[in-house]
Amino acid sequence: MSDDKGLVRAPGRITKEQHRFLESLVEQGRFSSVSEAMRGAVDKFREQSSSPGGTFLIGEALVGDGNELAHVDLLIGDKHGPVGNSFAQSLSHLSAGHTPLLAVIRPNLPPKPYTVIVPKVTVKNMEDAGKIFGPAQSAVAKAVADAVEDGIIPVQFLDDWVVIASVFIHPKAEDERRIYQYNYSATKLAISRALEGYPTLDKLMYDKDRARHPLMGFRAPRLWRPPYLQIALDNPNIEGIKRVLKAVPKHDNIIIEAGTPLIKRYGVGVIKQLREVRKDSFIIADLKTMDVGKVEVDMAFDETADAVCCAGAASMETIDDFIHEARRMGVYSFIDLMEVGDPATKLKGLQRPPDGVILHRAIDAERRGGDHGWHLIPDIRKACGDRKVLVAVAGGIRPHTAQVALDAGADILIVGRYITQSRDVERSVRNFLPLLTGDIDLFRVHVE
Repeated sequence: MSDDKGLVRAPGRITKEQHRFLESLVEQGRFSSVSEAMRGAVDKFREQSSSPGGTFLIGEALVGDGNELAHVDLLIGDKHGPVGNSFAQSLSHLSAGHTPLLAVIRPNLPPKPYTVIVPKVTVKNMEDAGKIFGPAQSAVAKAVADAVEDGIIPVQFLDDWVVIASVFIHPKAEDERRIYQYNYSATKLAISRALEGYPTLDKLMYDKDRARHPLMGFRAPRLWRPPYLQIALDNPNIEGIKRVLKAVPKHDNIIIEAGTPLIKRYGVGVIKQLREVRKDSFIIADLKTMDVGKVEVDMAFDETADAVCCAGAASMETIDDFIHEARRMGVYSFIDLMEVGDPATKLKGLQRPPDGVILHRAIDAERRGGDHGWHLIPDIRKACGDRKVLVAVAGGIRPHTAQVALDAGADILIVGRYITQSRDVERSVRNFLPLLTGDIDLFRVHVE
């Protein structure tokens, strides 16, 4: 534990571990006594948690399941800062169905810091009001009081801070005990997170692409753990393509490509048709954009594409606009380097590198045995600097050459006819699966 991490805790009733930490600071000569070290911890906490308008801390927690599920959004801050102002406003400016109320452990016994509860769901009748004014009100108040007793909220700030808790109570919730338990746990967890500055940047970066929101009926896939198998659907026959898709095994590391011939025949609207068959798949639209990059990105985005592909032979202006618009819309940008003589120089000339590049040996060149260009991968990565860029390879990829491509530095294996024209599509895909990592759910663990 670093000195800063230890000081930031500034507990009210400190634990044995915290007391030992303070004693170690005295032994190091940084303070003359544990009491002085304690005051230093409080001052450090106040400094790091303060804002120009006073302390302003934010916490959130979701606990439980079913209709009694509890979700608490929480603010903690100084009475004389923005949180205190909001606290006063909530009690003096009431709104129908969302009337704020002070949290009390029982009538006439509010906790400290004083806490106001704001119902998220419209209170329509006395039954709804009973859930808020009964188990939910008591749960929030008890959680605040226990957070003080447990040293989560420093006792030095009890009369300086206030708490605002936005509480969700489902209209169909019936079990009062579960309402109490879930809201107690959610409130206490939200307080802990607020005081600890949760989540850390490391956790946020680690979890953001692994996470799945429990209330979403689909996945929003991101490309964060290569290698991937990208199936190029170039056959301009939508019914045939749908049959292929239905035979492809479900796997988190399989990408679906709406190929250029398919898009040319059916338009970008074909992406939605693919989505009907593969709801949760990552779908890239191989637009081969040569001009008006912004327009084509927007068209594919409106049809739910997760990624778009521009021709590397396009002008710098078109590619820069293409990448900028893709980034603005939150989709991946890929540049197909087919017929680009010096890929590294092309990439260095861009205002910003794309999310991925494709080393593409064309079908016509493949017949002549043209070079794959895999030796260019190190130069491409160097040209993109510190930005992490995915490298895809296409052109005659087979199971026996796939590992060679991965060893050369490829992140994505693009395979077309070997799969789409196979008599046994599922078996052809499974020939590549040993090269990929397992499904995301195999690596997702419950830690909160």
